[in-house]
Amino acid sequence: MVEERFPLPGEPFFVWGGYILVLFFSLSLQLHFSPLRRALFLNFSRMGFFSIFSKEKKKELDEGLQKSKESFFAKLAKTVVGKSKVDDDVLDRLEEVLVTSDVGVETTLRIIERIESRVSRDKYIGTEQLNSILKEEIAGLLLENDIEKANDFVIPKLETPYVVLVVGVNGVGKTTTIGKLAYQFKKKGYSVTLGAADTFRAAAIEQLEAWAKRADVPIVTQKMGADPAAVAYDTVASAIARKSDVVIIDTAGRLHNKTNLMNELIKIKNVIRKLVPEGPHEVLLVLDGSTGQNAFEQARQFCAATEVNALAITKLDGTAKGGVVIGISDQFKIPIKYIGVGEKIDQLQVFNRAEFVDSLFPDNW
Repeated sequence: MVEERFPLPGEPFFVWGGYILVLFFSLSLQLHFSPLRRALFLNFSRMGFFSIFSKEKKKELDEGLQKSKESFFAKLAKTVVGKSKVDDDVLDRLEEVLVTSDVGVETTLRIIERIESRVSRDKYIGTEQLNSILKEEIAGLLLENDIEKANDFVIPKLETPYVVLVVGVNGVGKTTTIGKLAYQFKKKGYSVTLGAADTFRAAAIEQLEAWAKRADVPIVTQKMGADPAAVAYDTVASAIARKSDVVIIDTAGRLHNKTNLMNELIKIKNVIRKLVPEGPHEVLLVLDGSTGQNAFEQARQFCAATEVNALAITKLDGTAKGGVVIGISDQFKIPIKYIGVGEKIDQLQVFNRAEFVDSLFPDNW
């Protein structure tokens, strides 16, 4: 029988390499099948294995979610008063906390079911463990919906510009998000062209021009009342001539007539495809996180009107309704790509699920 041993210092590199590969393969299996999967993922993410999240970005995210964290855990602390273990009464109270924290009814029920399964399996779970369990189960839920794993402001390599069509109602921070996105892409070395195709709202063009100036990127505009599709066409044509890497086009934020909205977006997409057959590559819906359940309804309506394939959630720094991110990610199965955590031009982050959950929950309570 051959005795197992670890390689010794000085042994060939391939020996060490073999053991490292076996270790990682074993760990990957445990992460996939073990109940500790989510906890390990969160710890590794925090240590930097699975993300490139900087300390500055983490601090920014922590501060941006502070109001949501305080509100959520003020409610959560009341659920365990006088209780030593997690029972049906605690779970009923927890369900109420999640619903009133704008997580949404459907997502709340899924979270409660996951915790009930843990309680049933482990037989006894003390209330002091509820924080960590809730954290693990929400992280697990978000990871199940981890359709897209963007770690930074990057685009695929294409022969044509990468076209982003931005939609959303007025007042959600759509123009601001476009400006911040342009800034972040330029910071990464991409050339960016903006298009002001919201020609219906007073001051929309001027606001986007101001953001283009701040981000130091070119913008294509026409007069107010011009055909939005014509602006979109000119923007893409200009971007091709400039050899721009990214095109970001603003659109009118009107929901009072879904048929008109749908027809307008179809027209814009069609003219874009005359120049870039695969475009738009991304239809980015911007939602205001501070509106809570209103954001759910806006998402439903826009998803019914057009093919949304990416979400940006703004204004999370000024609200206690950060739970809306959990519900939207779970219910719509559309990747949340960006979150706004402040008013500064660089305070738009790529959505990192593990870091978000870590910032939403305190270490101790």
